[in-house]
Amino acid sequence: MRVPSYGKPRHERTTVEPSAIRALADEYFEYLTETNPTEAHMRGDYRYADQWEDFSRQAEDANVDKLREFGARAYAIDPTEMSADDALTREVLIFETETKAALEEMHMAEFAVDPIFGFQVYAKLLPPMLSIPTAEVAAAMVEKYKGYGRSFDQMTERYRQGIKSGRTPAAFAVEGVITQLDEWLALPISEDPLLSTQAPADFSADQVTAWKEELGDVIREFVRPAVERQRDALRDEVLPASRPKGKEGLSWLPDGDLVYARSIHRYTTLPMQAGEIHEVGLQQIARLADEYRAIGADVLGTTDLDEIFALLRDDADLHHTTGEGVRAAAEAAFEKARVAMGDWFGRLPEADCVVAETDSGAVAFYFPAADDGTRPGMFFMNTADPTSWGTFEVEATAFHEGIPGHHLQIAIAQELGDSVPAFRRHGHIVAYAEGWALYTERLVDEMGLYGSQLDRLGMLSADSMRAGRLVVDTGLHGLGWSRQQAIDYLAENSPMTMHAITEEIDRYIASMPGQALSYMIGRLEIQRLRTAAEEHLGENFDIGGFHDAVLTSGDVPLQTLDHLVSEWADSV
Repeated sequence: MRVPSYGKPRHERTTVEPSAIRALADEYFEYLTETNPTEAHMRGDYRYADQWEDFSRQAEDANVDKLREFGARAYAIDPTEMSADDALTREVLIFETETKAALEEMHMAEFAVDPIFGFQVYAKLLPPMLSIPTAEVAAAMVEKYKGYGRSFDQMTERYRQGIKSGRTPAAFAVEGVITQLDEWLALPISEDPLLSTQAPADFSADQVTAWKEELGDVIREFVRPAVERQRDALRDEVLPASRPKGKEGLSWLPDGDLVYARSIHRYTTLPMQAGEIHEVGLQQIARLADEYRAIGADVLGTTDLDEIFALLRDDADLHHTTGEGVRAAAEAAFEKARVAMGDWFGRLPEADCVVAETDSGAVAFYFPAADDGTRPGMFFMNTADPTSWGTFEVEATAFHEGIPGHHLQIAIAQELGDSVPAFRRHGHIVAYAEGWALYTERLVDEMGLYGSQLDRLGMLSADSMRAGRLVVDTGLHGLGWSRQQAIDYLAENSPMTMHAITEEIDRYIASMPGQALSYMIGRLEIQRLRTAAEEHLGENFDIGGFHDAVLTSGDVPLQTLDHLVSEWADSV
């Protein structure tokens, strides 16, 4: 597979004041805010609280054109007279707009039926996350929910476009979403997850009741009918045309190779190919085997990989039995990290991070704190099946998703202030973000935070998943693997439970193909940069300074991070 070349806009560079790139960056962020009103709402920006995203093909095409326009305008500004920070803004803006546009023009919404992170899943997760500080915002939610229903219909139409273009989702994903929609439709309106939104603090009980009744009417008249129309379309139109068992990956689509090549570039930020990444994954899996044997001999009394994996996967004594136990273990891990962070980091965030349980969505995930302070960072743990959580897995996951992983990276960026453009403070370049979070799983081992050798096996288990992702994601989407082949590979090369493995593989297929590559590729690059800085600085190397160099510019592509760390090392 050839790595895609997006070229450069055919514009002459013009010499302008460096502040022009900042003005363009601010214009770009305002455009993102207006076209992503729910994300803006979660940040605490309520100007578009009455709106939901437009998922129509027309809006998608218009967005591609607008992204390319922003990229062309950024490229046309001569960087030679800029400040270093303005040049950084220009570099990140060009990457963001070009790779977003390139991937979005692949029209992946035509086959994006997703039982893991789909629109129907967020019906449960989003409402409690949307702050409602005033009566005006509460009133806006009524219109917002009408827009939610319209978005469902737009998505349904995109699936019909996929049938016409011969680009359909995998059958298992369609079946999973049909089941989820059936379960949603079976709920009484009074128990609809969209009603779990918070009310303004100064509302009386009667006001809350009247407002919830108004929302309930919208759910009944606008949302539920759209959900039912989508369920029927998936069952009667999409499922008969869906990709069959054994052909779940992108490689079975007419333009799957191009879709995946662009996905790889977007999510790794590097000029890599599927076969190359596949080999990196195989190498990492082999290295992990030696670590398992060393710790397994001490903790489990065996160096046999199959025995180690079987014990970690199947021994009931090594698994949680209640969601409360899972949450408590994560909270204890956070507390240990809070105490130790000052010795390992320069800048620390002001916002805190809390743990919450959920019964839907991915196994674990993070939501950023609201800019206005109305909500801390939130680390969600899916405890629908508590026994799927190994007691040894919780610490590594908590460190990754919360403290010092995603929470430090995202909260520090949010708190950088107006000296850094908003699109950089609130951006999400996946290889950087997930690479950092995975890097911290090994960092906390250096910090001595894992509670036991068994918890260190959990660190290895997490590594097995991320290394395995390099193998199975490229296998599925680049090499023609089947879903079952990918499941079998992870079962043979990790201690993950079959429940967790199946959910992971389904995520790789249905949710943003290529995104799973970002974790290990990003971590390996951050580790490489640290090693280079340590060798360059010798006894002058400061771990807190290195972490500040990584964390205090917002999300950046990995090649840009290389420049930032090198500049820091040269300045010490």
